[in-house]
Amino acid sequence: MNWKVITWFIGISLLSVAALMAVSVTVAWLTPGDESRMPLLHATILTILVGSYPLIFVRKGFHRLSFREGNCIVVGAWALACLFGMLPFLFYGREFTPINAIFESVSGFTTTGASILNDVEALPRGLQFWRISTAWVGGVGIVTLFSMMTGSADKSALSGAEISAMAREPFSGEGTGRFVNRTLITYVALTLVTFFLLRVTGMGWFDAAANAMSACSTCGFSPRNASIASYDNPAAEVVLTVAMLAAGVHFGILFLALLRGRTRYLWKSETIKVFVSLVGVAVVIVTADLLSRGNYSSFWSAFRDASFQVVSISTTTGFATEDTTVWPSLSVAVLIVCSLICGCSGSTSGGIKIDRAILATKGIQQKVTQTVSPHAIHFVRVDGRIRPDEQVNDAYGYIFCYLLVVVLFAAVNIAFGLDFTTGFTASVACVGNVGPGFGSVGSMANYASFPVILKASSMIEMLVGRLEIFPILYLFQSVRNR
Repeated sequence: MNWKVITWFIGISLLSVAALMAVSVTVAWLTPGDESRMPLLHATILTILVGSYPLIFVRKGFHRLSFREGNCIVVGAWALACLFGMLPFLFYGREFTPINAIFESVSGFTTTGASILNDVEALPRGLQFWRISTAWVGGVGIVTLFSMMTGSADKSALSGAEISAMAREPFSGEGTGRFVNRTLITYVALTLVTFFLLRVTGMGWFDAAANAMSACSTCGFSPRNASIASYDNPAAEVVLTVAMLAAGVHFGILFLALLRGRTRYLWKSETIKVFVSLVGVAVVIVTADLLSRGNYSSFWSAFRDASFQVVSISTTTGFATEDTTVWPSLSVAVLIVCSLICGCSGSTSGGIKIDRAILATKGIQQKVTQTVSPHAIHFVRVDGRIRPDEQVNDAYGYIFCYLLVVVLFAAVNIAFGLDFTTGFTASVACVGNVGPGFGSVGSMANYASFPVILKASSMIEMLVGRLEIFPILYLFQSVRNR
């Protein structure tokens, strides 16, 4: 592997992070008495110095990136972005001890939305904007963003290493670069539309921007301690529910449907129909459960909270309008299932992804059918296309690895003192980049009480989940083969 080229690209990624920090510096400078000005400025300067070093002293030259080099760049860029992203928090201090600072950074960049802050509203506006910015850039992908900004000739290799084959599959006949362009355009457009609609509902400009960025990145960071519940604004909840649902759908299909007017792509997609149908079924079950258990006396109030929370968890956003830890057991079970499967590939949501769940289910159905009728020919079809056995096996393999990660990290959580509910759901929430779980990490709680060892393990799990497991395994294999 050409380590000079790898270092050069990682330097570019750090400069992209520094550019986002500079925007936060501007927000802090425009806010009277903002105490985060100097922490953000110092962090920006330090990140620029480190990011510029490879560009000045390392000659990139012409070199077509191999898969292994692209994979190393992706993993390295994410790790260093999280490391340097913690500097504004660390320099600010207060609640941000070193472990808390990097936890908040990793949680933001991976769009997990799990926080260690007990008082979010006490943060200066500039630091709050940086916190939300980490989530917004993490939603589209760090490497994807900087390769777009620089117009890199290696765009396809880099984005191909960061964006899973499952996400690129609906547009497999087109170049990766073209798919990335569509994704970024859709992402920016969705964020802007959500921002303006939230302003129409009466939300202040800063809160509207922060919540729009957070909803579209499916992160769930909010500038308020009580999340979306603090606004008590039904219209804003409707806007955010639609935005979260849209962010959970494949962005390439959204581009064709909403920006090109080809709405038939939405109705033709089996994956999207299954995703929306399952969300609808989950909303009905939770609404009925809340009413039957006496948690709500009004159908509309139960439906309002059930629909918001189901969509929030299904898309791995993690916004909250209610404390779901006090909900009935059936509702909790439905939300846990939602936090495992989650949205579509090619979206900003995490989790197993509904695409893989459909492939695995149809693969099992094919196996049963072939066993009963061995002479018949059966294929796995999704969205009208025959899927090869290799793709079905990839879905099996990923789901197995995903559940294995959940179990292993849940065991670690429980071994270090967490109760079963908290330990298990925290593991599900971290690897799925959901944020809130149940027990001590419920929708109105945070991860501040976790011991250092569990904060560290949770950060690892967030990164593993955001990179979809295999890039980490590829990196270990590359190191072993040296």
